[in-house]
Amino acid sequence: MTGERPVVRDYDSADEPSWLRCRVLGFLATSYYDDVWQAKRRADLELVAVDDDVVVGLLDVSVPGAEATIDNVVVHPDHQGRGIATALLAEALRRLERCGVTTLDAWIREDKPALEWYARNGFVESSRYLHVHASADEVGTVVIARHGLTAAGAFLHARIERETEMRQRFERVHVCRRMVRSL
Repeated sequence: MTGERPVVRDYDSADEPSWLRCRVLGFLATSYYDDVWQAKRRADLELVAVDDDVVVGLLDVSVPGAEATIDNVVVHPDHQGRGIATALLAEALRRLERCGVTTLDAWIREDKPALEWYARNGFVESSRYLHVHASADEVGTVVIARHGLTAAGAFLHARIERETEMRQRFERVHVCRRMVRSL
């Protein structure tokens, strides 16, 4: 590690191995700990922060029109607290504004550091709903399998008004928030 702020640049396919490691390790201590990918998924805007040719931060944005969505923003745990995510966001905002994007949003769960980072960077919550992860034992209470299939678990969405009920019924329930920033 150079000790200086990493270089923010466009993602290159050669970055994929360290991009994947950064994403997995960055999500490990969050409620997205099991959102593991074996290959990078494409996005319209793909930025990385690189230190000694290793990805230590990443930010991917989908841009279908005037409203864009952050798909991933992650900093490797060994590099957190250095302003990397904020530097990635600043570069993304410059590029998105030039493209005519007027709104940037992200969907996040109740991870306190992420919520605080979004708030510090001008995002406000606009809506919320629930992510419900039903285990193999819990899934039989909500899913009926047919055609010889047995449900081994399920990922479900529920209205926020049912939070108390969902938390009583299922072990893993997350509030998913849409955070929005006008450009």
